[in-house]
Amino acid sequence: MQAAAEAKFTEEAVLWVKQHTPKLLTFAITRPEAYRFSAGQFSRLGFRDGAGFIWRAYSVVSAEYADTLEYFVVLIEGGPMSARLAQLQAGDSILLDKTAFGFFLPGRFTDGEQLVMLSTGSGIAPFLSMLQQPAVWERFRHIGLVHSVSYAKELIFSQHINDLIHHPLIGEYTGKLSYQPVVTRENVAGALNQRLPQLLQNGTLVTALDLTFTPAQTRFMLCGNPAMVADTFKALLDMGYSMHRNRIPGQIIMENGF
Repeated sequence: MQAAAEAKFTEEAVLWVKQHTPKLLTFAITRPEAYRFSAGQFSRLGFRDGAGFIWRAYSVVSAEYADTLEYFVVLIEGGPMSARLAQLQAGDSILLDKTAFGFFLPGRFTDGEQLVMLSTGSGIAPFLSMLQQPAVWERFRHIGLVHSVSYAKELIFSQHINDLIHHPLIGEYTGKLSYQPVVTRENVAGALNQRLPQLLQNGTLVTALDLTFTPAQTRFMLCGNPAMVADTFKALLDMGYSMHRNRIPGQIIMENGF
């Protein structure tokens, strides 16, 4: 049984760790040559824990073609996996399931010209991976990225997003991108200050992104804390949008994160 379990994962080296706030952590690990994933999918990372293992799922921040695998983690107080990650250092080992998982993929949409990415917390991670894929930019005429956090110090990827203009593969496309930060617990210049459902309902978000939302052309991807995902989904339903299913095309794909 132990041998069968170990055949399903590899042991990778931690390359670097950056703690942005007491709760926010990014890190990168080595990538096995055989590891494949699609932008928007998640990895299962783990540690040995006594006679067993501890595993958790984390969306990949890296591009599909990257040599390393990067992750963004919100540390949960009292969480056993978070306790291990909080002590993580370069040179440590971490376990990586050989299979990537998930169906949170922009390619599932078969039509539409606008892709609107709505995220809270670490829910931005899969979108950062998608934005490094030329095929996503070629597929959509406009892309809106919204990242909602509680405090401005949690907007740790703003510079990364601004620097996409210099990316060798997608820099030429970044004129299609509208990036809008949201900070809900303090007033910050350039950031909106309400929860995402309210920003959709009162029209503030469509104005900020300088887009025109319509069921015919706009496709939404939601990723973040379950309350945001549920409330935003309901707001979109009330606005005339529907869940996308394989046999019934719609305008919304969603995934719970943190």
